[in-house]
Amino acid sequence: MKTIRRLIYREVVASVGFVAIGFLALFFFFDFVDELPNVGKGTVGSAYKMSQALGYVTLMIPNHLYELLPIAVLIGTIFVMARLAQSSEYTILRTSGLGPWRALRTLLGLGLIFTLLTFATGDYLAPVSDRTAQLLKARYEGRISIGQTGAWLKEKQPSRTYNVNVHALSPESEMRGVRIFEADSRGFLVAVTLAARGKFADDGSWTLLDVERSEFTTQGDLAKVERTRVPVFRWPTGISPEMVSVALLQPDRMSTIDLFQYIQHLDANGQTAQRYEIEFWRKVFYPLSCMVMVVLALPFAYLHFRTGGITNYVFGGVLIGISFFLLNNVFGYIGNLQNWWPWLTAASPGLIYSMFSLAAFGWLVLRR
Repeated sequence: MKTIRRLIYREVVASVGFVAIGFLALFFFFDFVDELPNVGKGTVGSAYKMSQALGYVTLMIPNHLYELLPIAVLIGTIFVMARLAQSSEYTILRTSGLGPWRALRTLLGLGLIFTLLTFATGDYLAPVSDRTAQLLKARYEGRISIGQTGAWLKEKQPSRTYNVNVHALSPESEMRGVRIFEADSRGFLVAVTLAARGKFADDGSWTLLDVERSEFTTQGDLAKVERTRVPVFRWPTGISPEMVSVALLQPDRMSTIDLFQYIQHLDANGQTAQRYEIEFWRKVFYPLSCMVMVVLALPFAYLHFRTGGITNYVFGGVLIGISFFLLNNVFGYIGNLQNWWPWLTAASPGLIYSMFSLAAFGWLVLRR
């Protein structure tokens, strides 16, 4: 049995590796073509060079690997199972004692290995690589930002509520375009602080530079605005540099721990965390889809092939993988709009394909 397991593992790993390399090469080419218009832009001394574009595209590979690994597992495993069936090798393995349940346990063990690889890639390698890529590109653009307004954060203190906007973050972790809207316990705006730049102090506070502060007071029926300008302003806060950087990154590029901590921060300050909760549970369930994919590929070993018929089944595997990727994204958007339970939204694509794969396994393997 160890020989059979070694044979299947070797063939599947080689096939999955080949498919993954092919997908990554294709995405590398698309990303590089997308970066070519930016080459040569910037100041004379710090223009965006071809080597920097190649470095940026290379650093995006781990994120693509995380997204494509379950699809590569499906296509690679289908190819191996179908090829073994076409050459009658799988029939020989069945006569050697490889029953349906033993074959299922063998593939599930291999799927567990790919699950751990997917989790490690998405939770450790991809976030670090993506953050490094953003910093590399920020040296040419001069900032890290999302959209036109940047990142918004909220903090509640004993008698005040602060809504904070950071437009961008420099490669040196310096904040650009900081706006702080301060409200009292009744929700009335009492002060607005605008700062061109901001730094994170060692004690957790923010040191704001080139500050204009407007304070609003009421005297009877009259409202009074008092404006002051100071070169340096210290603001005590619990918003850490990690929270600002997390808010400036896309949720799907964050690690599970960062997502969990940011969700706790949003909940503590009364902000909606639906989008980040869905992404958190997707991070939990997405690696498990590798096990679903190997189960979905097992029935292909029990099909009867004509000459050249294997290509049709491999193409079908490609379509199934693409449909799973699309369904996973669609459920995320629908769950966010309809306010579904985050864990159910993230788990639904895997559950649907699990039922489909088990039904195919029961029909093609057990009944036939």
